[in-house]
Amino acid sequence: MTIGIDKISFSTSHYVLKMSDLAQARGEDPKKFSQGLMLDALSITPITEDIITLASSAASEILDDLDKQAIDMVIFATESSLDQSKAAAVYVHGLLGIQPFARSIEMKEACYSATAALNYAKLHIEKHPESKVLVLASDIAKYGIASAGESTQGAGAIAMLVSQNPRILALNDDNLAQTRDIMDFWRPNYSDTPYVNGMYSTKQYLDCLKTTWTEHQKRFNSTLSDYAAFCFHIPFPKLAQKGLQKIMDKQLSENRKTLLIQNFQDSIAYSRQVGNIYTGSLYLGFLSLLENSQNLKSGDKIGFFSYGSGAVCEIFSGQLVDGFQDQLKSSRLEQLSQRTPLSVKEYEEMFYEETQLDQDGNACFRQYQTGPFALTAITEHQRQYQKV
Repeated sequence: MTIGIDKISFSTSHYVLKMSDLAQARGEDPKKFSQGLMLDALSITPITEDIITLASSAASEILDDLDKQAIDMVIFATESSLDQSKAAAVYVHGLLGIQPFARSIEMKEACYSATAALNYAKLHIEKHPESKVLVLASDIAKYGIASAGESTQGAGAIAMLVSQNPRILALNDDNLAQTRDIMDFWRPNYSDTPYVNGMYSTKQYLDCLKTTWTEHQKRFNSTLSDYAAFCFHIPFPKLAQKGLQKIMDKQLSENRKTLLIQNFQDSIAYSRQVGNIYTGSLYLGFLSLLENSQNLKSGDKIGFFSYGSGAVCEIFSGQLVDGFQDQLKSSRLEQLSQRTPLSVKEYEEMFYEETQLDQDGNACFRQYQTGPFALTAITEHQRQYQKV
């Protein structure tokens, strides 16, 4: 049985902060961001847009009524959870009108958990071939104003429909994961923003990649020459570029090197405009590759490196299937260019606007631009969402 990604989509905020404006406000050389991080802009969310509205927007773009009847599992991967008890997947299940006899759960392990969700979905469909699983990866990367991590923020959601006989990517059985108990990035329950050991984290990312790739080659007799492209977790594109350089085989032909480098550039096109979306960043890179590369063809093997601080990583692969181009959009960069630009002052006011609850746990919000779903109020501590 062939199982994999049948549909994929992406949503982000309608507001954007240009990195050049942030550099000027922080007294930095703009090249520190445009070249040092390879970032051009960051998506910024208002208080009425959260991981649930973003995920619902992404999924609504690809699901039809037949999908909603066939889906019997919704898996929501995030490290921006809104509730210690209720899974974000339950909200999305209700907002999208998915048939009631479905399992809805939330998964967490920093930026890695969407990969675990994809694996779980695959195993479920092996057991239940006629079912479909909706995998969501939605996050808002949030750091302190003028902090070291401020330039690597972002927001967005990826939705993937997993099924048998997929129309985009057939997953291979070559997954290899590695776990390390480290403290490179973490956010305790009492903190709204994470604690980051930046240099240590980048070193762990690259070493996890190197050691897992070395073991993957041994176990599966794989070489980089087998791949048309390699997608990476993208905290910021420059780190992913270092990842590609880390595994680049000196024995590769010049043609293969050129192909991998060109496809890598296509895979970071969206991230350059959106920033870090945590759990979805690897799959945003995959979507960007699919919608921007001019040289991919059916049968091409795509590699994936997933990384979540703390740390868990995984390398796996898939094969593009015939007709995958028919499931894609060609106008996404144009849509990103139409977001409403924010001044640094507006960004600071919007991004750190806090919910003001009254004594009964109620709150209302100013109106902002959102996608088709919005957080409209909190009533007795219960979040209220509407289709707009």
